[in-house]
Amino acid sequence: MKIGRQEHRSSALSTSNADTIVVRGKDLCRDLIGQVSFTDYLWFLLSGELPQPAQRRVLDATLVAIAEHGLVPSVQASRMTYAAAPEALQGAVAAGLLGCGSVILGAAEDAGRLLADVVARSADSDPESAATAAITTLRVARKPVPGYGHPLHKGEDPRATRLFAVATEAGLPDAHRRAAKQIEVLLPAITGKSLVMNVSAAIPAVLLDAGFPLGALKGVPLLARTASLVAHLLEEQTKPIGFVLSNAAAKAIDYDGPVPPGFVRGDS
Repeated sequence: MKIGRQEHRSSALSTSNADTIVVRGKDLCRDLIGQVSFTDYLWFLLSGELPQPAQRRVLDATLVAIAEHGLVPSVQASRMTYAAAPEALQGAVAAGLLGCGSVILGAAEDAGRLLADVVARSADSDPESAATAAITTLRVARKPVPGYGHPLHKGEDPRATRLFAVATEAGLPDAHRRAAKQIEVLLPAITGKSLVMNVSAAIPAVLLDAGFPLGALKGVPLLARTASLVAHLLEEQTKPIGFVLSNAAAKAIDYDGPVPPGFVRGDS
């Protein structure tokens, strides 16, 4: 049964024969292994070109910035999954990644699309009008402004500040960083709240300024968080807290549904 469009019947990523593995036109063993860093290789896989030094530095910085964030829900899901199935490290990593969405990690892609929209609108109007129009479009659709506001970092997100500094030090153009700052300036008047830029807006701002593809933005925090999940699961092997987390959840949540006559709640 034919499902979906099927006019594309080729891939430009890799091929091989008995002697050579080719990735994006380069010999994997001769040209890449031991010759480029993983950050270089990620950029190369996505674009077919090795990154310039400024591009490498910014991509590397974003991966470091977002990898570890403590016992967020996705990490808890990963550690509890490993506690229940220690034979399946890959399943526990997958559980953590499946818990990454619009609230945790996924906002980088949405914020990137917002910034790209502002930059595109700026071609026909001044930056303030462009940002106002983009924010208004989100507000009319009853959508949040992605990448702004943080429950802990109220004055500034130090990761965002540092990423902007790295991008400036690297000499990158700043169209998307300026758009991100313009949105931050306008939000109090438009929303009535002072919502500072968080790392999920800073990551796409610096990456888009570096020429990173918009469609791959979500992959950066996912790739970074994978490294952190593996670290949490290694720790889980020697300092297991998966069942501690599970038990803490059971104690924290009360049952408020119906019970049979004579039922007496037991200790849990």
